[in-house]
Amino acid sequence: MGGHKPIQDRPVHFAITVPTMIKITCSLPLIATLFCVVWSLMFDFDASTRTHCKVHNWLPTISAVIGGFTPQRYVWRICIALHAPQRLMVAIGYYSYHTSVHVGMRNELYKAVAAVNSLLHLIEVLSLVFLSMISSSENGKMHEFLFISFMVTALTYMLLTIILMRWGRCGHGRIPSLQEATSLRYKTILFLFNLSVFAVAVYFFYRHNAYCEPGVYSLFAALEYLVVVSNIMFHGTLYWDIGRDFVLGMAHKELLTKQRAE
Repeated sequence: MGGHKPIQDRPVHFAITVPTMIKITCSLPLIATLFCVVWSLMFDFDASTRTHCKVHNWLPTISAVIGGFTPQRYVWRICIALHAPQRLMVAIGYYSYHTSVHVGMRNELYKAVAAVNSLLHLIEVLSLVFLSMISSSENGKMHEFLFISFMVTALTYMLLTIILMRWGRCGHGRIPSLQEATSLRYKTILFLFNLSVFAVAVYFFYRHNAYCEPGVYSLFAALEYLVVVSNIMFHGTLYWDIGRDFVLGMAHKELLTKQRAE
């Protein structure tokens, strides 16, 4: 006879392991960056490396390659749009991860910091999406504002994540697991690297605009690539936090209600 299967016979409609999700969300922006840079060097070298100073440069900036030319801008926008929903889910999920431990008398403050951190993560992702859709050639001021928003929230999020892990996973005499210790170590290294490289990149950006020296803007561009890659790698440390223990999926709402009741 026809009819729908009982709920218990079809509990989950779709499921993806977190390691697979991490591979997708990290590889998409990496592939897009590599494609945009290589394609620009091969087919749009002069235009992509040209600046108002009119001096020789050998590398284009991220802003130039993702928004100034086609098909680069389309590849970048598609990859960023595809990876964004998973990033938004992770931003929300990390609140549950952080608040799964109790830190004692200051637990309410700890939960508030965790909430702020998830909000910063959401703003970081949305800033990246919007700066990808609004190129510097289309609206320079808005693109610059969104880039600043992305960098400020990204760096603050990294710092708060490290603080929360030390506070919740290492505080009050708690000994972190091997996975937690590994995650915290890589997060700390990548944050310090990202912050240092970004600071040097800002210096070269100032040097280029102040003195118009040949090649200085290319040094800024090279450091900009490292900022992007280290940011992606930082978010990839999700693997050690929840990557082995969780699966993302879609289940029938009646099944979820039944499980909560049990």
